[in-house]
Amino acid sequence: MREDTLTQLMEGSLVSESRLQFLTRTGKAAPQFLQGVYPFVGGGIVDLAPLNRELSFEVPRGKSAEVLYIRAGNSSEELVYLALMADGRPIRYVPLGPSANQHVPLAIVESRPAGTLLEVWLGAPKGVTGVIVIDVGLVVVQSGA
Repeated sequence: MREDTLTQLMEGSLVSESRLQFLTRTGKAAPQFLQGVYPFVGGGIVDLAPLNRELSFEVPRGKSAEVLYIRAGNSSEELVYLALMADGRPIRYVPLGPSANQHVPLAIVESRPAGTLLEVWLGAPKGVTGVIVIDVGLVVVQSGA
């Protein structure tokens, strides 16, 4: 152990930080958000469709992305659900009850490689109208970090 680290530890000034805190502090990671308020018309409860094209993110070259949480609210009087998609395949589902909201901190965080297209899609009963308020928190990490 280095002497300055030992001194900090003995003085109680050494503070531990998470991997993501360290990467962000050192400029090797940055937050990214997919968020907004979007009206919808349901196309069918099993017929997923993009909620809005603004809710997409392609992982940049030389980086990876990790989804940390999904927070959303549903103004309609019906059960709807969101699907977080990676390259057109669902990787997470978030059910939203009638006039309800949900916060899902992801316990299992998977790294998505450069070039992956992340999108938010919606499944809702045919003809149901409403508004989705959504906030998806990601962190974009330099490759090799």
